[in-house]
Amino acid sequence: MEMIMKKWLIFLSLIIIFSCKDFGKSGNDGLVAQTNIVIDHPGKKLMEINCYACHNPSTDHDQRIAPPMIAVKKHYISQNTTKEQFIEDMQEWIKNPREEKSKMPGAIRNFGLMPYAHFPEETIFQIADYIYDYDIEQPEWFADHFNEERGMGNRNGKGKGMGQGNGQGMRFRQGQKASTIKNYEEIGLQYALSTKAELGRNLIGAIQKKGLQNAITFCNERAYAITDSMARTHNANIKRVSDKPRNQNNDANSIESDHIETFKKQIINQQEINPIVQEERDQVNFYYPITTNAMCLQCHGTLDKELKMETYKTIKGLYPSDKATGYDVNEVRGIWSISFNK
Repeated sequence: MEMIMKKWLIFLSLIIIFSCKDFGKSGNDGLVAQTNIVIDHPGKKLMEINCYACHNPSTDHDQRIAPPMIAVKKHYISQNTTKEQFIEDMQEWIKNPREEKSKMPGAIRNFGLMPYAHFPEETIFQIADYIYDYDIEQPEWFADHFNEERGMGNRNGKGKGMGQGNGQGMRFRQGQKASTIKNYEEIGLQYALSTKAELGRNLIGAIQKKGLQNAITFCNERAYAITDSMARTHNANIKRVSDKPRNQNNDANSIESDHIETFKKQIINQQEINPIVQEERDQVNFYYPITTNAMCLQCHGTLDKELKMETYKTIKGLYPSDKATGYDVNEVRGIWSISFNK
């Protein structure tokens, strides 16, 4: 009898395991609905870190500087699009954004052509792989907007995992009290990424309106105010510090400088980058790198290469003691230094 029971338990376990592999798929249309389960896919975090500054699902319709990622998914994935084709399209687009290759002409009309930004192929692969297979967050306004754009009324779009979320997830996490969350690393990362997104949205908006010179003025006049506003929102102390600061008020202290060196070594050795979390009695200190991409080099690159003389003169006029030039892509520009109560 005991042997029979063991066999039945093994049989039931196998059924559960293989059923879970197909969880969320329905019918023949390949739709997935995985918003209610924990997603442990590296592409999710990479998307939030690298894409949400511009493509954030929590951004209001009238404050957008780019379409949300769900819009990219809906335009680039049709019923017959394979994962391989989607990943190839994303690789080609991000490496060389060109208007004639875009499947989103309306986005280009509204926001302009996406600027070139350097990302490793593996990063693009993981983000595209995640987007293709999983349901991703969408703004509350998006379904009506997309259906109106396509003249579809209440008809649902085709494709894999088109996104049933309402965009509430990220807003809830950002506004949630730290005392109710156990994972301090996740809290710090949410604070850093939401602040990065707000700064990025305003910065790129400034560039779109008046060009790169306006972005430098924006950073000089508005970056501190926006960061302080996000700090009040999260009830945390949020700083961006560097060992080569542009603004001397952002100079890293000895502890922060040590962490900057740690992150530099990790990137040089191509190691996975994880936040540094240090707990004190009643406080948590969180550190995470700020790395450069191609867009950053227009203000932080090498003079007469990525950094033009006209831009450099503007920078030196506002920041006479500037040290923040000479960077290449994927280098540690500084770190987020965030502290909050337990």
